[in-house]
Parts: sequence; C-alpha cells; structure tokens
Amino acid sequence: MAYKTCVTLAESSPTKLNKLLQASLKRSDYIEIRFDFMEPNKVPIALGLVRKHMSRCICTLRPRSEGGKFSSNERNRISILKLISEYNPYLLDVEYNTIRKNKALRQYLKKTNLLISWHDFAKTPNISYLKSMNKKMAKFSKNVKIVTTAKSIKDTLCILSLYKFQSNTNLIAFAMGDYGRMSRILCTQLGSPYTYVSLGKPIAPGQFSLDEIKSIFELKQ
Repeated sequence: MAYKTCVTLAESSPTKLNKLLQASLKRSDYIEIRFDFMEPNKVPIALGLVRKHMSRCICTLRPRSEGGKFSSNERNRISILKLISEYNPYLLDVEYNTIRKNKALRQYLKKTNLLISWHDFAKTPNISYLKSMNKKMAKFSKNVKIVTTAKSIKDTLCILSLYKFQSNTNLIAFAMGDYGRMSRILCTQLGSPYTYVSLGKPIAPGQFSLDEIKSIFELKQ
C-alpha cells in the first residue's frame, strides 16, 4: 500500500539540524523543520545550511499559543515566516488563526506554497465543525492540515471521516494521543499526502517513529 513519510526535526542547533536532515532525506520523502525549537537568531544560519533541500521541506514556526515553542513576540515571528518563505520551501505551515487575521501576511505569502494548519489540543469536535473548518481553511490554500486530540476510538473515526467530505484540498487530518495513533497510519490510505513521523522520541503525542511506520507498512505488503 502506498504511503509517504515526513520526518519531524526539532533541533536547536543549525549544524545538527542539517546533519539529521541530510541523513533523513535518504529514508523519508519529506522533512518537517520545527524552527520554533531554535533560537530566532539561529534560523537564518539554519536556512543557509539547508537551502538546497528546501524543495522537500515543510517549515513550521509554531507559537506557544498554538502548541509550539516560539516565545518571542508575534512581530518577530511574522518576520521570520517571511524570511523562510524566501527560501521557497515545499510547504510553509501557517496557522489558520494567523493567516485569517493578517491580511498583510497573506499578501506577502501569495506566491508561497502554504499549508494552513489548525490544532485542537483538548478534544475532537464533531464532524459538522470539522467540515466547516476545512471549508474555511481551504479559502487560503489547497493544502489543509487539521489535527485534533482523540480521547476515544469514536474521536479517531470522526477525524478520519473528514476525508469523505474533502474534494478540492490536499487534506492532512489525524488525531493526537494514544487513541489517535491509528489515524496516523490510516490517513495515508484515505488521502493524506504523507504522515508525520519522528526519528525516535515522539515530537507530538502518539507520533510513530520512521522505523515503526516502515515496519508496519512492510507487514501489509
């Protein structure tokens, strides 16, 4: 069964990031760079080191309010997002709440391949709410990422049912947590372009490692 992986790298050192990225690209289709784990003044250094690989990178600069690590002010974060866009990543992950509120940023990023993301770290809303979110987010990009928190199998089935209603978007939808783990596998069979994995220690609740995902899919073949 076809599947693609995206290794999440959350490093504070530009040099270590570059080393892990080059090694990971030999085994994974894409890399997600969590720039919010890095001091803001180190981001330009990191971009310079990995620039030739950006066509396979999803770049993220998540603020604390959205479950990330970026702790500086929002003006600085927007400036860094703009800088990252100049390196033409495969996808630039921008939160729905950020993009909808900032018209100037939308204008600046109009030629950037955006991934519009939305997370619920407390629960999984009902399917009507999820469908509404998907529709709102798709106004800003064809690439949409909706991630919820599963507290039951029912929650996991709910987030996965969203794939039945999407048609014009490249939807990435799954649930975090132990109950949501299977959604990280099944999403690739329902239409997600890839699933996020770690190199070992999970970066997000319920995340599989690259080795685990490869082992699971090898069993299916």
